[in-house]
Amino acid sequence: MAEERELIENNKKIWTFHHYATLPNLNGHIRPYNFGKYMKDRNIEMTIFAASYLHFSNRNLISDNRKCLTNDKFGIPFVFINTPSSKSARFARVKNMLAFYFRLFGITKKYEQIHGKPDVIIASSPQPLAMIAGIQIAKKYKVPCICEIRDLWPEAIFAVSNLKEKSLIGRLLTAGEHWIYKKADALIFTKEGDTDYIKEKGWDTDHGGDIDLKKCHYINNGVDLDAYIKSIDLNKLDDPDLETDKFNVVYAGAIRTVNNVGNIIDAAKLLKEEKDIQFLIYGDGNQVEALKQRIVDEALTNVKIKGFVEKKYIPYILSKSSVNILNYSQTKYNWTRGNSSNKLFEYMSSGKPVISTVKMGYCILDKYKCGLSLEKSTQEELSKAILKVRDMPKEQYEKLCLNARNGAKDFDYKVLTTKLIDVIECVESKETALHYRKILEWPFNRKENARKTGQDHTAGM
Repeated sequence: MAEERELIENNKKIWTFHHYATLPNLNGHIRPYNFGKYMKDRNIEMTIFAASYLHFSNRNLISDNRKCLTNDKFGIPFVFINTPSSKSARFARVKNMLAFYFRLFGITKKYEQIHGKPDVIIASSPQPLAMIAGIQIAKKYKVPCICEIRDLWPEAIFAVSNLKEKSLIGRLLTAGEHWIYKKADALIFTKEGDTDYIKEKGWDTDHGGDIDLKKCHYINNGVDLDAYIKSIDLNKLDDPDLETDKFNVVYAGAIRTVNNVGNIIDAAKLLKEEKDIQFLIYGDGNQVEALKQRIVDEALTNVKIKGFVEKKYIPYILSKSSVNILNYSQTKYNWTRGNSSNKLFEYMSSGKPVISTVKMGYCILDKYKCGLSLEKSTQEELSKAILKVRDMPKEQYEKLCLNARNGAKDFDYKVLTTKLIDVIECVESKETALHYRKILEWPFNRKENARKTGQDHTAGM
C-alpha cells in the first residue's frame, strides 16, 4: 500500500476550480490553499483557478484588461481569472459567475500548453457553473473530475429567496444539480449528512436512481493547526478587553441576518447585572451599525462590537475567550445535515468551550463533548447556557477545553489532505481499471458486434 501511495503521489498535477478561493493573507476561502500546501509535501502540485474579484472584500485583483493574473507568492500557484464586480445587484453576481465559467476554458487551455494537463480536476461549489466547467474540461483531457459540494444549491436559494423549487426555474436548477452529481467521478460533501439529501431526492441507486453513494465522501472544513498555534504568539492584538479577568463571551465572524448576532445582544441585556461577564463581538457586516445603535439606546455596558479585525488576529482573540458563541438563525438554513463552518474549527482550536445557538444534526459539539447546543435559539436559552459554562466546576470546564483542542486535531488540514488524496486515489484507480478493461474487452466486443451484424472482420486473420 505504501508503494502504491508513493507511485500515485509522484509528481501529480491537480487543478482546482474554486470561484471564491483566496490567498492565505486575504479574507475568504483558503481551503484550497491549505490542501495545496500539504499536497506539496507529498509531491502533488495543485494549481488553483479563482475569480479575480474577491467576493468577501469588494476588491478586484485585476484592474486592467488582462485575462488573468498568476500568483505563487505563497508557494501554491494561483490563477486569478478576470471577473467583474458582483457587489451591485443579483444580476451582477450572475454576470460574475458567467464570466468565470466562460473564461475558464480559454485560460486552462493556455495554462495546459505551458504546464501540461492535469491528472485530476477538483471543482467546487456553491457556484454550479464551476462544477459544470470542471466536468467538461476533465472530459476534454480524459481525466477524472471530483466535485466538492460546500453548499447545497439550489436548496439554499429556495430557503432564503422567493424562488420555489417547483417553479420552472427551480426545476431547471434542480435538474442541473442532479446532472452534476451524476456526471462527477466523485463527490465530496463538507457536511457529514449531506448524502441524506441525495436519498431524500431518490437519486441514489438504492432508491432506483443513478447516483452510487459509494462515490460520495465526507471531508469537512477545518483548520491549519500549526499555523493557528503559531499565530497566537506571532499576532497579538492590543485590546485591553482581552486582558481582563472577566468571563469573555466571544463571537467572531460575519454580522449579517443569517448570523443572528442581535440574539447575542439580547442575551447580554438579560445578563447585564452579571458584572463579571462581558460580550466581545468581532466582525463586520450589514447589521453592524444597527447593533451599535442598539447598544447605545439600551445603555448596555457589558457588550462591545469591536468591528473588523484582520484574520491573523483571530487565533489570539479566541485564545483569550472564556466561551465562544456559534450563533446562527434557526430558520434561515437547514441544519439537520451538520455544520461545515470554518468558525467552528477555529473555536475548537482555541481550546475553549463552544455554545451553538442551533441544535444541528451530526453534531460535532456532541460528538467531541466540547460544548453546548441549544434546543431553542432564544436569548433566554443562550443566557442560561453562558451562566452554566461560567458556573461549571473547574474540572468540568477544563475537560470541555481539552475536548475542544483534541477534537480540532481531526479537522487539521494535514488529516483532511490525506482524506482528499484517498479520494483522488479512488477515482484514479477506477479510471485506470476502466481503461484497461476497455483494452482487454475491445477485441472480444469487436467480434461480438461483428457476429451480431454478420460481419466478422477478424475472419481470415
